[in-house]
Amino acid sequence: MGAAMGTPPVLSALDLVKVYDTGKTSVRALDGVSMDVPRGHFVSIMGPSGSGKSTLLHLLGGLDAPTSGEVSLEGAPLSGLSDKQLTLARRRKIGFVFQFFNLVPVLSVEENIALPAVIDGARARDYRDRLDRALDLVGLRDWRSHLPSEISGGQQQRVAIARALFSEPAVLLADEPTGNLDTKTGHEILGLLKDAQERLGQTVAMVSHDPRAAAYGDEVIMLRDGVITDRLELEGEQDRAEVVLAWLQAAEA
Repeated sequence: MGAAMGTPPVLSALDLVKVYDTGKTSVRALDGVSMDVPRGHFVSIMGPSGSGKSTLLHLLGGLDAPTSGEVSLEGAPLSGLSDKQLTLARRRKIGFVFQFFNLVPVLSVEENIALPAVIDGARARDYRDRLDRALDLVGLRDWRSHLPSEISGGQQQRVAIARALFSEPAVLLADEPTGNLDTKTGHEILGLLKDAQERLGQTVAMVSHDPRAAAYGDEVIMLRDGVITDRLELEGEQDRAEVVLAWLQAAEA
């Protein structure tokens, strides 16, 4: 999908190749993947187990480097950044949400959310209003002093989303964000991601194996054997879940 109305994409990948050398054999996890994520769009990435979905997301987020090809964030190639610059870019410009929450167990809800600012050396009074907005966005203001062990799995994922959005990142990357949750709670979490897109203009790229989760996106990308094999654009008031399911059935026919 190209950038909307000629504007540069927030995030782009060009001919990404990732090869893992296990010593005896080489595994080509990605084989020439190119994609653009326009500002304010929600892109879902689907594919069977082992298709390269998580590898792609890790490369897009600068958590790993490609064997060849390039990832650019707001027009700047990640390969041109020093280790320190890449660390700062991940902290300030990329929000991450993972399946297993990745919260610090000894920190409270609000301390987990504000952790990026604390690491940056910011003073509490300088981010208090931003913290309150993040807590309100995910409906956890009354839980701000609780530890992760004192709240539910769904609430923990809400904390993770608030932390990811806290720095007002250029893009939010989510890797199976509902994979550890029941169906009802999972849809609440997906609703939060969609709300962040619609209310805040947040750009989202999400990996999911669930077609009903992928249907929250504006576009679905199918990845198989490290290659993008199909794309589906979703728009209007159509039943997106049914459209995605029909698309998948047609692809498998």
